[in-house]
Amino acid sequence: MRMGQVSRTTGETDIRVKLDLDGKGKSTIETGIGFFDHMLTAFAKHGFFDLEVFARGDLEVDAHHTVEDVGIVLGQAFAQALGSKSGIARFGNAFVPMDEVLVMAAVDISGRPCAVFSWNLTSEMLGAFPAVLAEEFFRSLAFNAGITLHIREIAGGNMHHLVEAAFKAAARALAQACALDPRVEGQLSTKGRLG
Repeated sequence: MRMGQVSRTTGETDIRVKLDLDGKGKSTIETGIGFFDHMLTAFAKHGFFDLEVFARGDLEVDAHHTVEDVGIVLGQAFAQALGSKSGIARFGNAFVPMDEVLVMAAVDISGRPCAVFSWNLTSEMLGAFPAVLAEEFFRSLAFNAGITLHIREIAGGNMHHLVEAAFKAAARALAQACALDPRVEGQLSTKGRLG
């Protein structure tokens, strides 16, 4: 069972995440931020991850702490679920169109955290979610999962479409990278180890 279960409580947020890498895309998401719930539901569905996220944050301030901290805890759950990373494909990439928008995501489960973005996010509000927070989420996820993540806007347009395409592309790329490949013995690295 490749599962991760992580809880984290601070003075700003209280977050619980349960992740199954080999799921069916089922999810229960409650963050108090409707658009973010929608994105995490899409992330689970398109990555075929079973995912539970329960978050309580200082939303009276704004959504930033909750979104960032969910990324932290979800990243830690990925790291836990991947364990030794033995037998995984390691790399994944996906192009996802959403109407006029096209987004590419690429992942390397390298053990070396890195997040690179090339997109034109704005501060437009998507419900109670400022679009720019998508980058904060993905950065926190990448650094706590120990992965390299690239997200690139190929064609832009509607901000809702851009952010949603990014969540779906990242999920599909991660699913590829996390997949077990029977040809891989140990960790897929000429060094003999990842990280």
